[in-house]
Amino acid sequence: MFDNKLKTPFIALIGAVALMASAPAFAQAPAAPAAADAAAAPAAAPAAAAPDAGAPADPPQMKHGGKMGIGTMFMDAKPEVKVVMLILLLSSVFSWTILITKSIEFRALNRVSDSFLEAFRGAKSISDMGRIAVAEEFDGNPLADMAAAAAQEIELSRQAGLHVAGEHRETTLNRAEHAVSAVQASLTRRLGSGMSFLASIGSNGPFIGLFGTVYGIMDSFIGIANTNTTNLAVVAPGIAEALLATGLGLFAAIPSVIFYNVFQTRIAAYGARSEGFVAELMNAISRQLDKGA
Repeated sequence: MFDNKLKTPFIALIGAVALMASAPAFAQAPAAPAAADAAAAPAAAPAAAAPDAGAPADPPQMKHGGKMGIGTMFMDAKPEVKVVMLILLLSSVFSWTILITKSIEFRALNRVSDSFLEAFRGAKSISDMGRIAVAEEFDGNPLADMAAAAAQEIELSRQAGLHVAGEHRETTLNRAEHAVSAVQASLTRRLGSGMSFLASIGSNGPFIGLFGTVYGIMDSFIGIANTNTTNLAVVAPGIAEALLATGLGLFAAIPSVIFYNVFQTRIAAYGARSEGFVAELMNAISRQLDKGA
């Protein structure tokens, strides 16, 4: 039997030895999960980064869905830019309408003029000239209208009891020439219709488109400042929409300039033809007056 004085120290010693023996187990048990987490972390990081490293960047998506295209860029454009685009599109439509209309007009004008001149040169008197000029097949032709105006003026002078030949011959020719000049003035207005529109679009179309481009790019740079990003994909749709306005401006302006030059040449050519006919008409009337017809 141990003495009570030795019993207490002995129990304390045994407890200390047991505590020291169990200490490594307690120390190593929590370390195992931490080591496992540390080993798994590097493996997980590449796995998470792998899809971003190899995946291609998606193309910018438009607000109305689908990939970038002319239609989606127009639909997604700012209201101000969209108004500019609509103005240019309508201007282009009107330009092509003028092209088609005036092409048909000049083709018919030259064909009917050729037919009228052939019939006019066969007239035997001033009355014949007037009858041929008012024929239905020549209705609306400028040359026929000139001949009709001159013949009608001479006929009105006769009905008023005025002498149209002899010493009054020059006065009669002057009145006929004035009547022809009035028809020529209307011819100039008729052939020149639409030319001012083509000139305006040809000269101002690029600047109208440039206004839409400047506004759109300005809005895109404001977006860069507000989002604090330099990623071009964020502002690429806005810049593309802005540049589309310039493209539409050129699309409207270039054909307008070409059509304007083409039709101005045709108008000048027909104007020269009408001047030649006026001289021929006055000579024919003068001959008939000298003959007393």
